[in-house]
Amino acid sequence: MKTPNKDQKFPLKDYDRLCFLKNVITNPNISIGDYTYYDDFEDVSNFEKNVKYHFDFIGDQLIIGKFCMIASNVIFIMNGANHLTESISSYPFAIFGEDWSTAMEGKNYPTKGDTVIGNDVWIGYNATILPGVKIGDGAIIASNANVTKDVEPYTIVGGNPAKEIKKRFSKKKITQLLALQWWNWPIEKITKNIQQLTGRDLDKLI
Repeated sequence: MKTPNKDQKFPLKDYDRLCFLKNVITNPNISIGDYTYYDDFEDVSNFEKNVKYHFDFIGDQLIIGKFCMIASNVIFIMNGANHLTESISSYPFAIFGEDWSTAMEGKNYPTKGDTVIGNDVWIGYNATILPGVKIGDGAIIASNANVTKDVEPYTIVGGNPAKEIKKRFSKKKITQLLALQWWNWPIEKITKNIQQLTGRDLDKLI
């Protein structure tokens, strides 16, 4: 049995604009699962450039699961973009130092935690994911969507701000799929079941 090599940077022969993403990431605060790919019209190194306001001193993580599909120009806005919202001014005085350096003493900039993308998630072209958003397994994010809040598993969302368009499957099927967690199977078992995974009959997979 010969399966695609998850450790190969460019899995498509003679094509360097699609990569298995974990093999190009250098930032330790970005975690990518096996077989998740990123397709870029220009250069796959743009992925890290599109993770915005991701400062080491904040420590927030971008966590993406296995078998995800990420299109060109997807933007992840991280917590470094946050400003004070309940204070009189939201201006970040302290970062400019001098006599302003003490402006944040006893205060913290708001944070919404890690941004977490589940497994088997498809994120379409030019979508934007805001800080701390959690996207469930099997979800689909439409092109140009602006995702401001969590997305439930196997849900299709789109628009600005992104709203639910529909569920991909019935509630019963979603429960079965979440219990199945096919993305955690050994790659040999996945390979043996690719006809079922690309089909519509869940009973054959179960």
